[in-house]
Amino acid sequence: MESWERCSDAELLLGARSRPEAFGAFYERHFASVLAFFRRRVSGPEEAFDLAAETFAAALASVPRFQPGPEPPQAWLYAIARHKFSEALRSSRIQDEARRALAMQPIELDDEAIEILESTAIAPVVELLETLTTEQRAAITAHHVEERGYGEIASQLRCSESVIRKRVSRGLAAMRAQLRDLEA
Repeated sequence: MESWERCSDAELLLGARSRPEAFGAFYERHFASVLAFFRRRVSGPEEAFDLAAETFAAALASVPRFQPGPEPPQAWLYAIARHKFSEALRSSRIQDEARRALAMQPIELDDEAIEILESTAIAPVVELLETLTTEQRAAITAHHVEERGYGEIASQLRCSESVIRKRVSRGLAAMRAQLRDLEA
């Protein structure tokens, strides 16, 4: 068994091409500092954790292309982190601008939305689910029908937990609106 503690970051990243535990050592060495990087820049710890996880997922996917250079490997890692942060800001800004343009309030998951699924017969729910986007339908089915956690769903779909929460929330809001229209 190799002692990864004595390896440089560049050696860990090169070793990770054939030995996953090398990337694990790199992750353990740098996760706290990457999390702190995001924690100083975002409003909540969950979002910081999601962005840190997305950073390391992207780093792992990029290991085959990593080439040691004059800059330390941490610079490579933080370039990925800055890119993930920029993506999050851009996505958040676009969603916020769209919401404002439509004069919509933020949609939040509440107990009433959950009760819609529980109190309504299966057939109408299936019909309502079919009217949603593929992403919303998959998120609602995974969370409310299969009773899987947001983190598990996000991991499977390779996106952040907040993205899954938004898909569920928006899908349930759309279903609620459709039910109100049917009742009227």
